[in-house]
Amino acid sequence: MISKTEIENTHNQIAPFIHRTPILTSHILNKICGCKIFVKPENFQKVGAFKMRGAINAILNLSEKDKKFGVATHSSGNHAAALAKAATEIGIPSFIIMPKTAPQNKIDAVANYGGTITFSESTLESREQVLTRVIQNTNSTFIHPYNNRDVILGQSTAAKEIFEDVKEIIDYIIAPVGGGGLLSGTSLSAKFFSPNTKVIGAEPFGANDAFRSIRDKTIYPSINPKTIADGLLTSLSELTYSIISENVHKILLAEERTIVHALMLILTRMKIVVEPSAVLPLAVILENPEIFRNKNIAIILSGGNLDFSQISNYLKLLD
Repeated sequence: MISKTEIENTHNQIAPFIHRTPILTSHILNKICGCKIFVKPENFQKVGAFKMRGAINAILNLSEKDKKFGVATHSSGNHAAALAKAATEIGIPSFIIMPKTAPQNKIDAVANYGGTITFSESTLESREQVLTRVIQNTNSTFIHPYNNRDVILGQSTAAKEIFEDVKEIIDYIIAPVGGGGLLSGTSLSAKFFSPNTKVIGAEPFGANDAFRSIRDKTIYPSINPKTIADGLLTSLSELTYSIISENVHKILLAEERTIVHALMLILTRMKIVVEPSAVLPLAVILENPEIFRNKNIAIILSGGNLDFSQISNYLKLLD
């Protein structure tokens, strides 16, 4: 469905619009985990998350006619900011539907990146209804955060860079999974650029719909998820499910306490800012030392948009 050549062409296309994030290592982290970890910090990416890769690729692949009318989405997270930023860089309008309950810092980010915000109620039904109305009024194109081929192609480039930049054999590559766009893209890059690398998805126990979906061979919706990893609350789509079920070795789960432990390790040992959703790969390593001991592991830190006001609440989970 997606070829090696398409991933290569996508990477060339989006390169002028993204940061090629580095590979980081930590002696202390390796000692704690009993393995060698290569960290891909997509928290250093534009808008502070890997989402910029997929958003800019989806926009660049629109027809010139469609570009004139702009793009639209409903989101209160990193995809909203990424789409607004990408659209502004190309010089086209973006229309972002955000729930009234969205955090003010995320609303401000979308506005600062040039997005035109329309508010909805917090329910998915309301968000979709407002999105439909906005698209009808603007003729803009809906860019789904992960159920979109061009978005997945964009996300695949993060792992492609890992396989190009790490000179050692990578035994495992781990990415967080919510809707599955990043994990899908990661698994496709591994398939074409490092076929002996096993791909692992990392998910919270409190939002384990992807784990159950792959296990039972049916897509479960994410119903009432309970996790601090608020970027991983969405369900797999038909597209991401089909890619993940074919190309991902397994999905591993982490408890909330371990997610907080992983978050604090990255903050205090590596001195970089990440959000809870980003540290799931490290959390599953901490919970499964027997799988990863003495292996070379690449992990993708998906984003760095941390709500600092919540840190005290996170730390309570360690009590």
